[in-house]
Amino acid sequence: MKELQDRIRRDGMVKPGNVLKVDSFLNHQCDVALFDHMGAEWARIFSGRHIDKILTIEASGIGIACCAAWHFGDVPVVFAKKTQSINLEGDQYVTKVYSYTKQREFPVIVAKRFLNAGERVLLLDDFLANGKAMQGLIDICGEAGAQVVGIGIAIEKGFQSGGEILRRAGYDVESLAIVTSMDAETGAVEFA
Repeated sequence: MKELQDRIRRDGMVKPGNVLKVDSFLNHQCDVALFDHMGAEWARIFSGRHIDKILTIEASGIGIACCAAWHFGDVPVVFAKKTQSINLEGDQYVTKVYSYTKQREFPVIVAKRFLNAGERVLLLDDFLANGKAMQGLIDICGEAGAQVVGIGIAIEKGFQSGGEILRRAGYDVESLAIVTSMDAETGAVEFA
């Protein structure tokens, strides 16, 4: 998606350790018009597939998932929570994932009443690096008996293994921007 690539080149910042900061438009301050265009693109890519729900992980995936939901006929968006709270009641699906950006493991939790057997689920998130977050959501869908019908990613770090692992496992991973290389010294970002 050229619009997203151009925005990354213009407003993204490459930091040491293969970190791409896009917080000015994607995951801290949100460009809702861009999110809408991203949702329309995922709807085009996944057209013809019946989607019952969109599943993401808090917090960065929520905005893009909500904007995308309109383009899929206003399907419900469910987000996995990263912390237990008194508002999370009843039976839950719980797994642990390792965050590349946060450099730590955390739980992801979905109340069982929001994810049901037989539902067709589209997974969406802002970044794909090593694929641990997506694998956690896949595990939760498997436990629920829900079918993952696709994975939509805003920015995939193509030089890391997550996309390749998920594709080899048979998942249809559609990334709107695949970064093939980044240089923290020059700020250069290259795309597939």
